[in-house]
Amino acid sequence: MKGTVTQGAVERIKAMIAEGALEPGQRLPTERDLAARLGISRSSMREAIRALTVLGVLEARHGSGIYVTQLRAGDLLESLGVVADLSRGPRLVELLEVRRVLESAATAQAAARITPEQLAALEGHLSAMSATDDPEEIVVHDLAFHREIALAAGNETMAALLDGLSSRTFRARVWRGYQEEGALARTRREHAAILRALTARDPEAARAAAAAHVDEVAQWLRGRTGP
Repeated sequence: MKGTVTQGAVERIKAMIAEGALEPGQRLPTERDLAARLGISRSSMREAIRALTVLGVLEARHGSGIYVTQLRAGDLLESLGVVADLSRGPRLVELLEVRRVLESAATAQAAARITPEQLAALEGHLSAMSATDDPEEIVVHDLAFHREIALAAGNETMAALLDGLSSRTFRARVWRGYQEEGALARTRREHAAILRALTARDPEAARAAAAAHVDEVAQWLRGRTGP
């Protein structure tokens, strides 16, 4: 019963935010006042606040109170990264399928919007990836390469979703596998193809290059885990 009451309080607070009664950055009424307003116990209210804090909707500021966060997509989708890190086998393939759709769209969108500075940053990350065979160092630049593209697409929510789907742990496993198979040059070529399409500002070529890259990763994973 208590869980139901707490969940009801969570939904009420979310509704207050959605309706504009509570704005991003605004301080919540005191726990006592809010519990009285919603007609629940302070312990249930405390649990609701804790749940919304974990979700990134609220934040506790020491000595100041509880505030609504800025509700940035990256904060609200942070738990997606845990799903990507812990998924294995078929579920990881499913995540890659989602990433393929989003990354293709983001790369196509970036082709029309990317700035010279962002292209230069991509060239820097690609050069760094080509200058080392250390999987850990490659992962740093691989993540930064794809994050730069997502940001260039100009859609914060899409960038946050892709960031969540970009498991550092999984990428490190892939690059180590490529190293063992002597396939580092191939995947570097895939990154180079993406960069060429972006430099040419060709959305369809960018979409196809991004899709081919993620497909290659999915194929590698299937070969490692079986059907």
